[in-house]
Amino acid sequence: MLLAVTVIAGILFTWCVLSRRLALWSITAPIAMMVAGIALTSGSDPPLVFDLGDMAGFEHAVEVVLALLLFVDATEVPAGVIRRERRIVARLLGAALPLTLVAAFLTALAFFPDEPGWVLATLATVVVPLDLAPASAVVRDKRIPARLREVLNVEGGLSDGIVSPVFLLCVAAAAEYHTVGDDYTEALLDAVGAAGWAVGAGSLVGYVTGWLLRRSWARDWTLPGATRLAVLSVPIAAYSLSAALGGNGFVASFVAGVCIAPAMRHLPGDTVKMTDDLVTLLTLALWFLFGQLVSDEFWDGFHLSVVLYALLAVTLVRLVPVMLALIGTDLSLSDRLFLGWMGPRGVTSVVFGLLAAIELPAAGGGDFISRVMVITVMVSIVLHGLSAEPIGRRYARGRPASPEPRGVG
Repeated sequence: MLLAVTVIAGILFTWCVLSRRLALWSITAPIAMMVAGIALTSGSDPPLVFDLGDMAGFEHAVEVVLALLLFVDATEVPAGVIRRERRIVARLLGAALPLTLVAAFLTALAFFPDEPGWVLATLATVVVPLDLAPASAVVRDKRIPARLREVLNVEGGLSDGIVSPVFLLCVAAAAEYHTVGDDYTEALLDAVGAAGWAVGAGSLVGYVTGWLLRRSWARDWTLPGATRLAVLSVPIAAYSLSAALGGNGFVASFVAGVCIAPAMRHLPGDTVKMTDDLVTLLTLALWFLFGQLVSDEFWDGFHLSVVLYALLAVTLVRLVPVMLALIGTDLSLSDRLFLGWMGPRGVTSVVFGLLAAIELPAAGGGDFISRVMVITVMVSIVLHGLSAEPIGRRYARGRPASPEPRGVG
């Protein structure tokens, strides 16, 4: 295990010292770690192997990573963008997202009719959440209108937090279905109760810590470095309090991030930087583990139905609902197509897929969901990565470069 940590750290360091050069070929840190994971875990006798099923505390570790990620996403959603683009954001999250979940479920039902319905519902929640990290070049591309990049950032920051409770409900129902047949009402009620405790714990921790930090900073009672440490402790406190009450930790962390966000605007601009850097480090380790999942999947051979489903999941399953939801807005057809197309899948799907594989036994759909998740994320990385530069060139021909996104209002 220590050797594996050393290797992962060495690969990350190598990417860091060459990051500017590698950026010329659109090689981001997640892609570099994934490729390294594939290379070092492939073959019949690979140099490194992670037995995810036997790693002590692996499930809690994955949940903590997601909890921190959701917290950072919630705190970094620019309130000014939500106010300016509330119609667009409301349609994307209130209409397009539910339609995308339904479309992902119905498509899965067509491709995998032998799988239980709750397993397919869980799969839909795994393949739908956005993650802009694998396609970060698009968000930084000044040739693309700042308005579109801002909207994508807001959607990416909020969509995974909205899908999380739905994921929990579906996993609970799928696990109960496998255990006792069709009697999964109790599991659903337990999941709803856990979500309720999570919202309560997250709200309490978020509001109280935000109030204390804002007043402490205003009265000059604290230091910038101390505020960064304090913010890092908030999602940890929300996660642990929620777990102690029987709630879900990563939902609580997301709610805490939403509740503390207004106070963050009165603190130093880099207050969340330490937490963000830790999230980046932990998610890069997950991308390395994802490389092993890719190796395992391709070592076992291709599954045509899975590949076809993955292609639809990252293209039409999102594109059509977004186009429908944005009818009647002031966005041009090309802008609506851009928002519909640019829905990369990444670490949130990986974490949801891993949690589903842990919670659901092999016969109950865990391996199936993990397999589809791996192919979907891989297809997304290829399609969205290859399309980033052509999209930028297309916007450059159509209009002048847009300014940088405006700050938080």
